[in-house]
Formats: sequence, structure tokens, C-alpha cells
Amino acid sequence: MGRPWEADPETGFRRRLGKSALELGATSTGPECPDLWELENGDIAVIGRDLTDSLGTRLPDEVSISPDERLVVIPRRMLIAAKADIPHV
Repeated sequence: MGRPWEADPETGFRRRLGKSALELGATSTGPECPDLWELENGDIAVIGRDLTDSLGTRLPDEVSISPDERLVVIPRRMLIAAKADIPHV
């Protein structure tokens, strides 16, 4: 049996959630990561620093990372800025 959810590699980007990294002071050079995007299918894309190798070794007991997944970190202020763009349901 397959997984109950799979990422759709064919979907596109709909809109940025929150503000850009440049607007939030998370970068000083241009439109680089980190970023949060709603995809056309409603899923969320997170662009951030891959810390799978370091933080992945210290996961809580109830958390695991599949071989095809990565642990990505974004600044707290980026998620807070996106709160107004995230639907309640």
C-alpha cells in the first residue's frame, strides 16, 4: 500500500506566503532562500537550510525522516510573517 500523501512533482507555484527573505532581513543579496510558497494543488513548499544531517540525528522519539525527505529550517520571523496568508481550515 502506498503512502496516504505524496508530493506532486507536476504542480506549480501559486503564491508566496508572507514576505520575501529580503523584506524580512533574512538575506542581504537578493531573492534567495528561505521562502514559503503555496503550490497550485494547495500543498506548501519550504525553501530553507538543509539541516537533515545535523538535526536529524537528534529527532524526538515520535519523529522520523524518510530517505526521500529532508529537514529544512527557516527563520521564525518568516513563518510569523506568513501566518496571515495561511488558511484556518
